[in-house]
Amino acid sequence: MNSSKKTVAIDGVNLSLSHPDITDIKWIGNVEILKQLLACWLVVDERDLPLSPRVTGTPGIGKTTLATAAAKLRGQPLYIFQCTADTRPEDLLITPVLSESGKISYHASPLVSAMLTGGICILDEGNRMNEKSWASLAPLLDYRRYVESIVAGITIHAHEEFRCCVTMNDDESTFEIPDYILSRLQPTLSLGFPDKRSEMSILQYHLPFAEDEMLRMTVDFLQRSHQLNLDFSPRDGIHLLQYAIKRLSQDPQHPISRDEVWKESIKNILGEDALNLDNMAEKKKKTFGEEGFPMGMGDFFFDNDSPLHPDRENI
Repeated sequence: MNSSKKTVAIDGVNLSLSHPDITDIKWIGNVEILKQLLACWLVVDERDLPLSPRVTGTPGIGKTTLATAAAKLRGQPLYIFQCTADTRPEDLLITPVLSESGKISYHASPLVSAMLTGGICILDEGNRMNEKSWASLAPLLDYRRYVESIVAGITIHAHEEFRCCVTMNDDESTFEIPDYILSRLQPTLSLGFPDKRSEMSILQYHLPFAEDEMLRMTVDFLQRSHQLNLDFSPRDGIHLLQYAIKRLSQDPQHPISRDEVWKESIKNILGEDALNLDNMAEKKKKTFGEEGFPMGMGDFFFDNDSPLHPDRENI
């Protein structure tokens, strides 16, 4: 089969396929993690099976971009399914649609469309999805490689070229993913923040019209935030720079100072606290308890500067 087909028949049921994603995007930065993802999708023997990895990291860091670029390198049609807290099994697989004539037609999700066309599916933000939906994918993610649609009453086997991966944000998920699913989503590929050179290249790729001075200011800001363990991502940098550029070009006859625009952009995009990254980092430490915890029993009864503190010599 090929991705140009609009419908596929399985056991007498006609399925309308989703359209593949046609975004042309380039991966910039950590080449090693791109190689790791591509390795997961290789098969080295006729008895071998591809892996279904999960790509984890801070929101806006480029997880979906990474998977998209990997799919493009393999030359396969790409399908992206956005997972949410209210995703149902039928949303993941096949959805019945009632037409004006009263007939029911069946629409294949991006995931099932990828299965049928030998494409690649990205399950985006998978840690937003509930267990019932994940359970419907259990046989697809192991050696069986099929799903069962209760709605359409059919079993769908994956094309041998079908590949998938799941992106997950490093933040509070709506639902905890069960262990029997996590054991199928292996390995875990952790995507970190880009280095200074890569971050500059990312901003230049997305905003080739940006002035060098504004680019440097944005990259320096992001790199400082990374050093302080703050979660400002390349996506934040793109939005920050976009807004600043638009404000500077709004009234060329009476240009606003760059410092004023820069502060306004940070405040409106990232919040007022981001105007002082050091203070923001200190607040984060205190909020999440990264400092101030007792180091021993003596801390419960004595101040650090007390001569009676049992660990006085080590303080």
